[in-house]
Amino acid sequence: MPPPLGTEAARSPRPKLALRLRGLVRLRRRFGWLLALAPVLTVVGFDLATRGERLVALPAKYLGSYSLAIVESAILWASLMIAASARRGVSRFVAGALFVLLFTAAIGGQLYFYSQYSTYLNLDATLFGTSFAGSVFGQLSADGPNFLWNVGPAFVIAIVLAFSAAKLLRPRRRTLRVARVFAPVALVAVFLIPVSYRSVQASTPDVIYFHALGGLIKELTGVRSTAQIRPGLRSCPAMPTLSPRPPTQRNVILLLTESVRADTHCSAFEASCPNAPRTNAAVPDRLPLLQLRSNSTTTAIQLAVMWSGLEPVESRERLHSVPLLFDYAHAAGMHTAYWTSHHMMFANSRLWVQDLPTRFQCGATDLEPTADIDVGGDDALLVERALSELPKLEEPFFAVVHVGNTHVPYKVDPADSPFQPSFASKAPEDNEAYRNFYKNAVHLQDKAIGRFLEEIGKTSYGARTVVLFTSDHGEAFREHDQLGHTGSLYEEELHVPGWVHAPPGVLTEAERHNLAARRELPTFHTDVTPTVLDLLGLWDDPELEPFKLGIVGQSWIRPPEPPIPLALTNCSGVWGCAFRNWGVMRGFLKLHAREWDSKWRCFDVRTDPLEKNDLGPEGCGDLVKIAERVHDGFPGGN
Repeated sequence: MPPPLGTEAARSPRPKLALRLRGLVRLRRRFGWLLALAPVLTVVGFDLATRGERLVALPAKYLGSYSLAIVESAILWASLMIAASARRGVSRFVAGALFVLLFTAAIGGQLYFYSQYSTYLNLDATLFGTSFAGSVFGQLSADGPNFLWNVGPAFVIAIVLAFSAAKLLRPRRRTLRVARVFAPVALVAVFLIPVSYRSVQASTPDVIYFHALGGLIKELTGVRSTAQIRPGLRSCPAMPTLSPRPPTQRNVILLLTESVRADTHCSAFEASCPNAPRTNAAVPDRLPLLQLRSNSTTTAIQLAVMWSGLEPVESRERLHSVPLLFDYAHAAGMHTAYWTSHHMMFANSRLWVQDLPTRFQCGATDLEPTADIDVGGDDALLVERALSELPKLEEPFFAVVHVGNTHVPYKVDPADSPFQPSFASKAPEDNEAYRNFYKNAVHLQDKAIGRFLEEIGKTSYGARTVVLFTSDHGEAFREHDQLGHTGSLYEEELHVPGWVHAPPGVLTEAERHNLAARRELPTFHTDVTPTVLDLLGLWDDPELEPFKLGIVGQSWIRPPEPPIPLALTNCSGVWGCAFRNWGVMRGFLKLHAREWDSKWRCFDVRTDPLEKNDLGPEGCGDLVKIAERVHDGFPGGN
């Protein structure tokens, strides 16, 4: 006989389950909106973990802009999450896919970019990269695992959030309709509406990212055209006939390398020089310049500085219309040559050098038709080309030999890579292994440079040839949270190797004495032009006087003079910058700032070469006023 009705039902778990389900429904209705806010909370949490100190230090006026960015971010992600939580319809899948794709790209992409440059990808950097897209793709392909390591967590979080929205969110019909309208509107808006994305970056990283992409889309579709500052055609003025009067006939070779730091090459002879042993042995009696610095950390800018003698802050018109070392030598009836392994298609830089009055000239594709746009042609092939054509120049001559395989992503020989462990990964935890990878590239390039110097020393013209050696700039390995170059004006990017080699009798006793006196004195790339012209016997030519205006450097073969303030910048009339880096240096005292810095930073690099002790703007005295006059303000002030 069955039990009475109600007795079994009372003991059944079904009513309890129903009560629990109803409770969950009530909880979802009350607190489900919190799940819709989870993405923006994740974004803000990511931002705090990445640059919390900078956010805390934001002035009050920028806190409002950051708050607006949070609102913008919240509306976008919440509307997509709610639209993706619908129970039926194709639109839920579209919204879910868009959410995962955009969240992964914005957060993962910004995390990767910040790990390289200590700032977020913004509109300026995006437009900057359009001029050499091949280089950008090369960077990603070379550093693919690290890129995926940064993007992967963002992808996982996006999937979890999208799945949670589909399972747990139960929006009312009205809320769902509103979300479906807001989602496409918010999507368009984030690509178009700026909050604060340039110098201070007082916005959430996703808002900065989407605005950067919006600007790129406008650029590519022709809605807006932003002129990118790159080298253009030069128009050298008519040159008078110059009359060289050196104390003894001599040739000059300017030997340039790429991205080599001062501490990765032996400027002075050393018993053991592991990074550059062959160069070290080839010219043991070279005269070192241990405190040589570039005036920027960009190749194009430094070529303009070294070849013209002008500061990098000169106008674009002036930098494209003054004589260069080749022009001066040619006006004196000398043969000139320019051999480089750099790729002349990089940002169309061939325009600036194609009309140089050279007897011989070559670039990367002349050496290797399929040369990589970043690494360039093989340095060993470049050296062979230069050695074969140098004897065809009439003496006295001026020539530039410009090797470049130490440019990122660095060319190495796996069979001869003494610095281990060595990885191409740019992941922070692999930083020292990545630095070893770079050292191995310097080591490989040293074979080419050393061979060049050895062979020159065996020739008859080599006995009358002065060689000046330096690098265009250095390379950072997270000493101040950045990788590579062009990102700052810190010593790792600015302090470069330098030396002069002159066979016996080529320099007078006084010239050699003056060079030796500069061993520990601050010298700069602005000194290269007057030094070369002096070595060629042209510096005192009266016809040269009108062209000396703006040439601020000192000839190294003359007695040292008191230092003057010199401009430092990565933003120039021959090469634009993604991020403003401005400064001024006088002697060993250096003032500089990046556009996201809140104030000028001052360092005495003689006593503090690692730039750990910021003396504050007041520590640099009148350099602050000089810097703000030269650069028309503070880099983060606009």
